[in-house]
Amino acid sequence: MGQPNKLGYFGLYGGRFVPETLIVALLDLEKEYKLARRDKSFRRELKRLLQTYAGRPTALYHAKRLTEKWKGAQIYLKREDLTHTGAHKINNCLGQGLLAVRMGRKRLIAETGAGQHGVAVATVASLFGLACTVYMGKTDMARQAPNVNRMKLLKAEVIGVGSGSKTLKDATNEAIRDWVTNVSSTHYIIGSTVGPHPYPLIVRDFQSIIGRETKAQAKRMLKKLPEVIIACVGGGSNSLGIFHDFIKETKVRLIGVETSGFGLHTGQHAATLSRGKPGVLHGSFSFLLQDKEGQIRPTHSIAAGLDYPGVGPEHSHLKSTGRAEYVTVTDKQALAAFVELSQMEGIIPALESSFALAYAKRLAPQLGRKRTIIVNLSGRGDKDMATVQQLLDVGNGSGDKKR
Repeated sequence: MGQPNKLGYFGLYGGRFVPETLIVALLDLEKEYKLARRDKSFRRELKRLLQTYAGRPTALYHAKRLTEKWKGAQIYLKREDLTHTGAHKINNCLGQGLLAVRMGRKRLIAETGAGQHGVAVATVASLFGLACTVYMGKTDMARQAPNVNRMKLLKAEVIGVGSGSKTLKDATNEAIRDWVTNVSSTHYIIGSTVGPHPYPLIVRDFQSIIGRETKAQAKRMLKKLPEVIIACVGGGSNSLGIFHDFIKETKVRLIGVETSGFGLHTGQHAATLSRGKPGVLHGSFSFLLQDKEGQIRPTHSIAAGLDYPGVGPEHSHLKSTGRAEYVTVTDKQALAAFVELSQMEGIIPALESSFALAYAKRLAPQLGRKRTIIVNLSGRGDKDMATVQQLLDVGNGSGDKKR
């Protein structure tokens, strides 16, 4: 179940649906990645950077006050918010940055929604002395201004995309156009488990450090595996990162949480696996949100990193086989979880991670105190403070939405 076939399909989903000019680049990337992951010096250097630069391993934290308040299962947080740059994105970017250097590329490009991937790419570009261009929708630039400033400080060129919904989908379109034009000198670091093969595999593999650490930490701290693992799902990298090492552990429930925005009935959401249908987007065949004519539907989420109409092909496969469950949480519920974790544990989560937290709150009372839920806290919430301040009456600390 864990590996795609030779054509890059996880079951029915995946493949390469790209312009002919990119096929050679993808084949070269696939060949180089296969060589690199067998290369002891490559693996050794990546391990060194993950430990001394990114700050791994990240902690597995028992949220005792939250557990008591929710009156149910024991809540543990996998603290990806503690990594350098503040999110799980750095894991993949270090790996792909090393690949780019190995292939002799002098320039990195990326798409970004919440800005965390863009910051991680800009960081790695500075680390390796590479040029960097990041594409970001203008809507996301406005709501994630701190990350835009961080990217610019790191010497990245940030190009605002004003087409379409001005969010992640549109930024990805522009990044692909750039790559087609500059394929010989440029490596495109895709930030999630989406896109044409071998990207879903590469990103999943570089993020799987999350799950390997989590399994070892759970065995050491809990003396058992958790009953449930929960992670938010946009494109799907943080969730597959923590799920991957547990896929064969069939007694562990794997739950991916999508954003239902204002509610599934409103159509203003990004619940791709819950409301989408299979189709082709950004180079692979997977579930996506589309209308009757096959046109991509507009999406909505308060979390920029989840505001995307597609999902990685491996998630579509896990849904189809039933190995993972996919549920939804509204913006309002995620916002309440954001406030609750901040005030109960002194940890300000990313809005993306707050969707996973909100579902953990719903599930915990159903399981009982002897069971354990691990939530992948994929990032920290510094980047979201302007958005949160607009949505909450911060003065009374109640989490009530402004009217």
